[in-house]
Amino acid sequence: MDLICRTETLHLRDTFAIARSSVDTEEVLVVTVDDGGVRGSGEGAPVGYWGESVASMADAVAADGAALLGDDLRDLEAIARRLRAWDGPQGAKMALDGAVHDWVGRSYGLPVWRLLGLSRRLPPTSFTIGISTVDETVARVRRAPGFEVYKVKVGGPDDVERLTGVRSVTTAALRIDGNEGWTLDGVRELLPRLRELGVEMIEQPFPAADLDSFARYRELPGRLPVFVDEGCRDLSSVADVAGYADGIVVKLAKCGGIREAQRMLAAAAALDLRVMLGCMIESQLGIAQAAQLGALADLIDLDGHLLVTDEPFTGLGLADGRVLLPDAPGLGLLPAGAAA
Repeated sequence: MDLICRTETLHLRDTFAIARSSVDTEEVLVVTVDDGGVRGSGEGAPVGYWGESVASMADAVAADGAALLGDDLRDLEAIARRLRAWDGPQGAKMALDGAVHDWVGRSYGLPVWRLLGLSRRLPPTSFTIGISTVDETVARVRRAPGFEVYKVKVGGPDDVERLTGVRSVTTAALRIDGNEGWTLDGVRELLPRLRELGVEMIEQPFPAADLDSFARYRELPGRLPVFVDEGCRDLSSVADVAGYADGIVVKLAKCGGIREAQRMLAAAAALDLRVMLGCMIESQLGIAQAAQLGALADLIDLDGHLLVTDEPFTGLGLADGRVLLPDAPGLGLLPAGAAA
């Protein structure tokens, strides 16, 4: 078995700003496993606010990747157990998990979503609008027509004005993401206007550690549902979140891959938590890994590949605001420029 790592640099169409940072490029790690004449590839995105980097992910895969995958690539459950026990970067786990799922699907000649016993039809994805001026926020919505849902990043000085501008040019559903940048007093003041604008949910309004604000928010009359992102890492987080929020955001870069995400989705269903399946800035390869589970999620936020100008992989479709999974073996993607 050969294990190959490479870095891809993704350039964003627009500066992507959230409450705590802004970026123009993002790096992801692509891991390819070649065994028995079959090649499978997976992608991992670093979680920057945990201190991960593509370099640290690549070093970890080079050191431990082969041992983690073991001698039987088809034994996905054993590989998942080893990945969970490993203290390596979550993004590296995502890449290894994606590569082995792609390999297994290709070896059997089946799409991963079919191996999982799922449908390839997903709920509509939201399209994310980063923090910017009011005029630029509106312009970005106009440049991305055809979506049923827009997710607007908030935490800047003109949040209400930006949301009002968005509502003036679309009747689509609106979701907002505070990325830990709001306070309880601020949300209390904004709630009436948010309801008037038709905002349907708030993602991570408060810092992950500020459980007191989450608890007090639940007591507010007419509150909007809250989904936890930064405060939800993997399966071990889910039960705690059920005590103070309405839903969780599952991201493969945080939980470590398809296998762990599937466990989180099952736990959330048992705890009556809603689930939004999300992503980092990723290429089609990373998005395809998460999208295999899309049929299990209540909400979809898989648009990272739509925010970049250069695409190292192709194969995902988009129609009527929905990500379309290919009916091809494995994850179903090809390197950009490769013949089908």
